[in-house]
Amino acid sequence: MADIISVLREMSYFVSLYGANDEEIKIIEKRLDLRFSDEYYTYLKEFGVASAGNHEFTGICSSPRLNVADVTISERENNPDIPKDWYVLEQANIDGIVIWQNQKGEVYQTQPCREIKMIANSIVEYISMKQH
Repeated sequence: MADIISVLREMSYFVSLYGANDEEIKIIEKRLDLRFSDEYYTYLKEFGVASAGNHEFTGICSSPRLNVADVTISERENNPDIPKDWYVLEQANIDGIVIWQNQKGEVYQTQPCREIKMIANSIVEYISMKQH
């Protein structure tokens, strides 16, 4: 299975900031009262926050629009039925679509007035789906 770091680096229009350290990641996990999946943790350590292709992922940065804690807290208020161990991976900014991940790495999509649906088993799988 491909890893998140190599997949993102190989995508067109790849841009990232700087990796987060373990302490920064643990502070965000505590703020959200959850643990990130191993895949997302690896992503945060390597990139902090990144965009690639047509994706703009959340992460650890100063921008409230991309900071995983800020975005997740805001989206939890909009979606009170979301499990507390989910965090926002990406806001599509189209029709209210939000992409979430849980600690196991499963990726879900929510959209107003629609049922929650699992769309991938990992970020890498999610990215691969969107490229086809």
